[in-house]
Amino acid sequence: MPSAVSGGGRIRTNTPAENAYNSLQSASNNIALRQLRLSTGKRINSAADDVAGYITSRALGARNGALKAALRAVGDATNVANIAQDGFDNINDLLTKIKDAAATASSGALGSDEKVALAKAAYRFAQQIQTIVDSTVFGGRQLIDGSFSGDFVIGFNATNSLLTLAVDLTVGASATNFDITNGSFLVAVTGNGNFAGVSGLDLNSLDAVNTANLGVFDSASISLTLTSLATALNNVNKVASYLGGISNRLTSQEESLKSQITNYNAAISRIEDTDVAQEQLELVKAQFLQQTSITTLSQANQNPQQYLQLISGR
Repeated sequence: MPSAVSGGGRIRTNTPAENAYNSLQSASNNIALRQLRLSTGKRINSAADDVAGYITSRALGARNGALKAALRAVGDATNVANIAQDGFDNINDLLTKIKDAAATASSGALGSDEKVALAKAAYRFAQQIQTIVDSTVFGGRQLIDGSFSGDFVIGFNATNSLLTLAVDLTVGASATNFDITNGSFLVAVTGNGNFAGVSGLDLNSLDAVNTANLGVFDSASISLTLTSLATALNNVNKVASYLGGISNRLTSQEESLKSQITNYNAAISRIEDTDVAQEQLELVKAQFLQQTSITTLSQANQNPQQYLQLISGR
């Protein structure tokens, strides 16, 4: 801390000038610091500015980065669930039309030609179901053909919160086997003669119906056909419902993550960001001290000139 000591009559040690110079250096450094903080918008630009605050803000920033990654994962999972759900909604509409056609064909008032026409029309709906299955794609992957399974880190903690999303209408799966890590069933028109988890239900059989052999529309088989289609329709609806529940959970998680990210951003800002108003006040103060230091230094450097009069004898 400077003290008000003069050099007396000694011109080799100009203490007032040294004090003014030191004050000028201090004011200039202070100005540089305030200008840096105002230009970057940050109070902590290096660990030296605030050792504890530096550690805390960097830790919060890393945590926030993980939460943002989780938020992106939630968005991807939501996209997958919504696209798959839309596919099942379309399948539900088409399957309902197929069931309606089978129900109409069960009428004893219809002849063979009418039943064949209904079967062929229903088969076109079945073909459209296959088209929907093939075209329900996200990220280059089929979503509802039974091959999709994706893991999404939708939260961030000590163990990471992992959501495994899989929709597989495979043969033998239980129609009620829905939980957070497992879907159920496989939708496919072609294949091993099973559709929507119903063993023996092959929609390709609709195309085989003809006047000589009504097949699944025959009076002896129509009851089983209607029952199988009703079960398949129920299974598809359950899967759509399952995906709807997943979407609701993801929506809730998205809101939670957004809230957490906002709170962490606020915490980081309070620790790391500069108070512009305060820094501006400190800058004005430092600039004033810089000017007074320059003036004082100039005056202190003129003091030795007065002692030269003693030497010159004036």
